[in-house]
Amino acid sequence: MQNKPALTLVKIGGKVLDNPVALAQILEDFSTINGPKILVHGGGNEASRLAEYMGIQPLMVEGRRVTDAAMLDIVVMTYAGLLNKKMVAQMQSLGQNALGLTGADGNSILSVKRPFKNIDFGFVGDVVAVNATFIHNILTQNIVPIFCAITHDGQGQLLNTNADTIASQLAIALSELYNVKLYYCFEKSGVLEDVDNEDSLIKNINEKLYKNLREKNAIHSGMIPKLDNCFEALNKGVKSIIIGHHTAIASKDHFTTISL
Repeated sequence: MQNKPALTLVKIGGKVLDNPVALAQILEDFSTINGPKILVHGGGNEASRLAEYMGIQPLMVEGRRVTDAAMLDIVVMTYAGLLNKKMVAQMQSLGQNALGLTGADGNSILSVKRPFKNIDFGFVGDVVAVNATFIHNILTQNIVPIFCAITHDGQGQLLNTNADTIASQLAIALSELYNVKLYYCFEKSGVLEDVDNEDSLIKNINEKLYKNLREKNAIHSGMIPKLDNCFEALNKGVKSIIIGHHTAIASKDHFTTISL
């Protein structure tokens, strides 16, 4: 497609969802973006709190949530219910006609249950297809999709799915129709060489530098899958990617630019 329109896709994660002031700020900044836009969110901390309240102990392996049947019910209630609908309501208050979605809605994101290898993650999904046409049709009606981190397998099973991966796969699929700019926003200033030192911000990362940083163990383990998603997206047509603070949408600082 020639002269593709711009699309902004923002993923909110980390502690921003636990901070009402930070969340209100990023939603306000997001609402000012001109043109079609999509919001993606997780909600792992809130799900863990609800699980513990209900007497269920959350289990994490290598930063990934193990999702048995009971935990799946909790993450669906938390992500697709409480958090998603609060954000939809907040966006409506900002004059944005938002629509909360899971991957099952409109068959928008299809996944397969992650195969058992060394670890059985339970009802966790790996994305295999995105219904870009359905999402495009929503966007053309000036509706703002808000996706939570729940997908489905097409056989009636909901699946807990990494929100970073959902954001990158949406960006890749929609890059056929749009020039996509993808933001990953959280509580840090971007990619840090020292996760406890905000002054160690790396302002630009390309594939070569990323490889060198990994070889030196200078990238925090939790950042590795996020950056892997970024480089896959860039290699598959996404226009630009930023990882940064929740204020990065409106500011000219506090972020890392990812490039090939």
